[in-house]
Amino acid sequence: MASSSFMATPIVSLLLLLLLVGSSSAQLSTTFYSKSCPNLESTVKPVVQSAISKEKRMGASLVRLFFHDCFVNGCDGSVLLDDTSTFTGEKNATPNKNSARGFEVIDNIKTAVEKACPGVVSCADIVATAARDSVVILGGPNWNVKLGRRDAKTTSQSAANNGIPPPTSSLSQLISKFQGVGLSTKDMVTLAGAHTIGQARCTNFRAHIYNDTNIDSSFAQTRKGSCPKASGSGDNNLAPLDLQTPTSFDNNYYKNLISKKGLLHSDQELFNGGSTDSIVKSYSSNPSTFNSDFPAAMIKMGDISPLTGSSGEIRKNCRKTN
Repeated sequence: MASSSFMATPIVSLLLLLLLVGSSSAQLSTTFYSKSCPNLESTVKPVVQSAISKEKRMGASLVRLFFHDCFVNGCDGSVLLDDTSTFTGEKNATPNKNSARGFEVIDNIKTAVEKACPGVVSCADIVATAARDSVVILGGPNWNVKLGRRDAKTTSQSAANNGIPPPTSSLSQLISKFQGVGLSTKDMVTLAGAHTIGQARCTNFRAHIYNDTNIDSSFAQTRKGSCPKASGSGDNNLAPLDLQTPTSFDNNYYKNLISKKGLLHSDQELFNGGSTDSIVKSYSSNPSTFNSDFPAAMIKMGDISPLTGSSGEIRKNCRKTN
């Protein structure tokens, strides 16, 4: 018996070693393409820069694509898939229809990347990289993006409808949605700071400006000027999520919440006498804290259920499976 247990020890050690090797190879890494596509970052950023130069709002749209991708079955590029005869994708889900943007920019990046390194870089990693580049180009913090995701072969409209928190969400609903994908309440408030850039459609803030009481009255009156009360009238009219600097990545979003000038109901919920008030106050007065916490939260979100190893595929065209 003694000898058999002795013999088992190296076998167990070998199995543990194989498990460790297997798990480490499936992890994302900032150096994933260092040999297979060393010029990835210098290929992506000029395309993002060009798109933002043409339309400042595009930076926010690319960041939002990353959010909406990661919140539905993980960061797997599924948000990019067009509908087919076999599945209905995420693009026409309620949170994305007439709202999610930047697909052509991702196509342009993919074309450039395929020229540099054919068949190597996933669309999911392109979305993650473009989001980071957008933040940096608009004046926000930089970070090293973890890479190595692979692309989903299918997607689900119902998963998008159920997974992405709507702008009507209460604080408890927001916390629950973020916890459901492994993000803390602090992560949620930090990531909400992405609303320092971009615009929202009238249909998403109409109820807040007409029905809610936790809103600055003059701010509400201003917003009503381009967002009529009647549903169906001016639904797609836009207003900036950050009243002060809508095309600069800064901490003014949090200052706006303290002044009760959050554009969305879900925005103002973060500063409404609840558990997140203190985080909002901290970020409003300490931009350096926000600038260090935001990259960490984006990296954490980018870790949500990625497809790695032999799972998924590397799409040739981000809009359809191979």
